[in-house]
Amino acid sequence: MRILVIDPIAGSAGDMLVGGMLAAGADREAVRTAMASVVAEPEFGFADRAGIRAVRVRTHAGTTARTLDEVLARVAAADASPAAIALAVRVFRRLHAAEASVHGDDSVHFHEVGADDAIADVLGAATALLSLGVDGVAVMPVPLGPGAIAGSHGTYPLPAPATVALLAGAGLEVRLEPEADGELVTPTGAALLAEIRTLSWRTLGPFRIMAAGYGAGSRNPPDRPNVLRVLVVETEVPSEDYVEVLETNVDDATGEVLSYALARLMEEGARDAQALPALMKKGRMGYLVRVVCLPGDGPALARVLATELGTLGVRSAPYVHRLVAERTVEAVEVTIGSETRSIDVKRGRLDGKIYTCKPEFEQVQTWARELGLPVREIARAVEEAVGRTAGDERPDEH
Repeated sequence: MRILVIDPIAGSAGDMLVGGMLAAGADREAVRTAMASVVAEPEFGFADRAGIRAVRVRTHAGTTARTLDEVLARVAAADASPAAIALAVRVFRRLHAAEASVHGDDSVHFHEVGADDAIADVLGAATALLSLGVDGVAVMPVPLGPGAIAGSHGTYPLPAPATVALLAGAGLEVRLEPEADGELVTPTGAALLAEIRTLSWRTLGPFRIMAAGYGAGSRNPPDRPNVLRVLVVETEVPSEDYVEVLETNVDDATGEVLSYALARLMEEGARDAQALPALMKKGRMGYLVRVVCLPGDGPALARVLATELGTLGVRSAPYVHRLVAERTVEAVEVTIGSETRSIDVKRGRLDGKIYTCKPEFEQVQTWARELGLPVREIARAVEEAVGRTAGDERPDEH
């Protein structure tokens, strides 16, 4: 898979995204054409940001207040591909919904984000993304800083309310940067990230970096690079060959609480969950609770551990490789006395050969209760039926 990884090192704005993707190999002329159909000829140059050479995009457009329909008309008339126009339309509809949720008015006007430079940036970012030909987009945690910003509606605390509305529920992780100053993420940048993200960065295992680039922000603080990084990577993951392992120690949970917590973890998507007896510090007896899950599910399952067990810390080992055997579930006809029933049997294969067979225990247990027989007799009958149907593929018995 070819994946675009966006790392908003110091923040995200439309021009930074365009610059980062251009630096990573996006089609410069296609991007220039799309943006120039909205504003005067855009300027693509280089800027130094704390020692990092990054692409700086300038449009030199003024500020104009527009309704959503007016913005969409500008987008539709742009000299860009239908796919880029459609993506830009979705971005502005997302922006409009966020603004309306903040101001409580479905007929809100775009001010800063309705200007020609914002429209050009969105069209440029859409065109650049599509030209890279990636199969998905992952976004690293987005930085948010303190402070305030003056806009058309007055002075608001940062991050701006529209930015918060755009990030909420979009699946984007954020991080706080208390030492930063000023707006790190613009509403346009947040809307673009929310719309183009297709997968969690946590699902990415090992990958090869094929291209990298940096987009420069307008400010140039001396102590930190005001850039956004873009990576084009090749990976075989997301794949169930890689898992995340969570662990925590508890010494004050009853067996009933532990059992309930393990059940909750499985319900929430864990691949496995167990509690192992452990001798802890000061000679106390406790449990090591271990959870195996897919990368990306770790944060949610760690919260389950914290809320159900009261633990103050959860360790995470991401991207642990595991052997995943080929497996199939096949129905096997089993006869006991005068009754014949179909039982599901899970078969595991390595190199095309069956090495394990296991009947679905719930079905075996249900049948045993109905017949009033020990469950081991039903299991034995199923195993014999499996042996007859497996033929030369049956697993070794020694």
